[in-house]
Amino acid sequence: MIANFLNAVASVLDLVMWAYVWVLVARAVISWVNPDPYNPIVQALYKLTEPVLYPIRRLLGGYGLGIDFSPMIVILIIYFLQLFLIRTLHDIAGQLR
Repeated sequence: MIANFLNAVASVLDLVMWAYVWVLVARAVISWVNPDPYNPIVQALYKLTEPVLYPIRRLLGGYGLGIDFSPMIVILIIYFLQLFLIRTLHDIAGQLR
C-alpha cells in the first residue's frame, strides 16, 4: 500500500512539475511581446511565476545582457528534480514491493 502511495505521489509531482514548466514557457513567450498588464491571463502567469523567478534574478544580478535567464535556470532545476526526486521515489516504491 505504501509503495502504491509513493508511486502516486511521484507521478502527481511529475505532472505538476511539467505543468509548471509550461507555465514558465508561456511567461517567457509573453515577455517577448508587450502584453496588457491588466489581462487576467498575464496577471495569473506573473503571480504563478514571479515568486520563483525573482530570487533567481536577484542571485544573477539582474539583466546584465538584457536577457532574463531565470526561466531557463528554473526549468533546469525542475528537470533535475524530475530526474533525481521522482526517480528516487519510484525506486523506493519498487523496493517496498
